[in-house]
Amino acid sequence: MKATARLSPMTSHPGPAPVLDVDALLDDPEQRIIVCCGAGGVGKTTTSAAIALRAAERGRKVVVLTIDPARRLAQSMGIEALDNTPRPVPGVTGEGSLDAMMLDMKRTFDEVVESQASPEKAQQILSNPFYVAVSSSFAGTQEYMAMEKLGQLDKDARASGRWDLIVVDTPPSRSALDFLDAPERLSSFLDGRFMRLLLAPAKGPAKLMTAGFGLVTKAITTIIGGQTLTDMQAFVAAFDTLFGGFRARAQRTFELLQSPGTAFLVVAAPEPDALREAAYFVERLSAERMPLAGLVVNRASVDPDVELSAATATAGYEKLRDAADEPSRMAAGLLRLHADRKLVVEREGRLRTRFATAHPQVRTAVLPALPSDVHDLEGLRGIGELLAVRDARAEKRA
Repeated sequence: MKATARLSPMTSHPGPAPVLDVDALLDDPEQRIIVCCGAGGVGKTTTSAAIALRAAERGRKVVVLTIDPARRLAQSMGIEALDNTPRPVPGVTGEGSLDAMMLDMKRTFDEVVESQASPEKAQQILSNPFYVAVSSSFAGTQEYMAMEKLGQLDKDARASGRWDLIVVDTPPSRSALDFLDAPERLSSFLDGRFMRLLLAPAKGPAKLMTAGFGLVTKAITTIIGGQTLTDMQAFVAAFDTLFGGFRARAQRTFELLQSPGTAFLVVAAPEPDALREAAYFVERLSAERMPLAGLVVNRASVDPDVELSAATATAGYEKLRDAADEPSRMAAGLLRLHADRKLVVEREGRLRTRFATAHPQVRTAVLPALPSDVHDLEGLRGIGELLAVRDARAEKRA
């Protein structure tokens, strides 16, 4: 049963949230997989790339897997294009290394088929129109294939020693939890009663073609068309030997995500919906016994380094805004900007306090909002440095 997260009402301040030590996480040789997850649009891709780069420049052999339609990761890392093959990122300093790749959903599905079936059977499946549709657009396929690719990378890393850390940027799904549910959802679909029903006339004795089944087939044909039904039946007949493999791999992937060498970083923005989703994710990970490293709060407003409250600044604005001289009106404008910034910082602080009250055990790193988008390796390097800040001011922000 899935947990339902709620942000607790304001109570007494529980004290600052425990601070997430990002460098300690990256330097731990037992840490082999880091999964960045969270709601869409909170900066998972940038966070994934930044921590992957920082880990590499601290000596780890890293591969980062992203699922990002905007392809910003390739631009930030100075790579013309990313695809299903890990490619070295130029410009990484230190003794480590960094490879980057972007999930090709259909190619990953094809690789699974090719690895599990004979060449003849694989070709029969790959050329089937229903398979082409399922592998390209079926709900949950992208999330399932992201976890499939993670399993492949982990197996390759252990066999070859090419990487000792895998960083995963989870898909931009409708829900941040989709990638956890996708393996079971897709394998259940492929192994479900309806698919077995389609398989029956293709492999069963003629007596299975009863009047009842004939009526079902006729109804399905009316809805989706005879050729589509034929393609589905041919696909299921050819795919039958692979059903068990999908379910077994889904289970292995789930166990890999639960293993001590895996850590989840929940990424959120300092907004009610994003932190509510983060709370839901934290509770779900706990329910599934998956290791949570901590929370990254992205794009936090920076508290002005001036000892002037929002109320005092607002009062000054009200007094000076209608002044006759230009300097006073300019001062009024600055006071209004200061008051607005202080109010935003206070609102975000209350949201983080509510999260910490509900989840006092979750370690937190707060990343301040940047004046511009990250578009190169130096920008990613700067984000990594900000994430690793552990001075008194960072702890106060957390």
